[in-house]
Formats: sequence, structure tokens, C-alpha cells
Amino acid sequence: MTTFRISEAAGLLGVSSDTVRRWVDAGRLPARRDDNGHRIVEGSDLAAFARAQIETGNGSGHSSARNRLRGIVTEVIKDAVMAQVEIAAGPYRVVSLMSRQAADELGLAPGVVAVAVIKSTNVVVEIPDQSQ
Repeated sequence: MTTFRISEAAGLLGVSSDTVRRWVDAGRLPARRDDNGHRIVEGSDLAAFARAQIETGNGSGHSSARNRLRGIVTEVIKDAVMAQVEIAAGPYRVVSLMSRQAADELGLAPGVVAVAVIKSTNVVVEIPDQSQ
């Protein structure tokens, strides 16, 4: 069975290692010690915890879009008609193209917290190289 060290779990959940340790200490996320005394989380437990976090997240109303990435706006490039907005959501970079009017109405500027809501008909899933 796949297991994750605290730092790996933190990276997958988009939080700090200290946050994951607090969740483990509070009993919210099951973990055990490996042969070296390091805390590890079973993959199935981490997946269940991640799903629970998503289901209790701060979604805004009803939407068929299920991919919501909360982050901070890092760059906004505007011309007369369009705007390109870049958001850093944990380790992910999300770029959105929208009308300048929409960007202005939302008040999008570097430093603003925003949620990228993604609905796609084509999503590519990759498995990272485990040999590294």
C-alpha cells in the first residue's frame, strides 16, 4: 500500500508540514510511525481526508464545476478588450483569459485572493515519475 511522509502529504494537500502534524495530533488524519520513527499516512487515509476537505470546503453556491483552486493573483495583464490573470494556488499556476471588463469588475490585481473555478471537457491525468 502507498504511504506518504508528512512532508509529502502536506505537498499533496497544499498546506505546510506543521498543519498536517497538527491534524495528525488532533486525530483528524490517521498516521502511524514507520520503522525509523517517522510518521507516515496511508494513501487511502490521505485520499479520504482530502475528499472530506473538499466536501466541507467553502464552495460558493451551486455549480457543476468541481475543480476549485483558491490562490493569490500574481499578475494581471490588460489591453483594451482582454485581460490575462495569473493565480498561484499552492504549487499550481493557473492562467485565465477574460474580458477586461470582467477583470475590472472583480477588482483583480496582484495580491488579491481569488478562486479559479475550472470546468473542462478534457483533463489529462499523469502519474509522476516515482524513481526520483
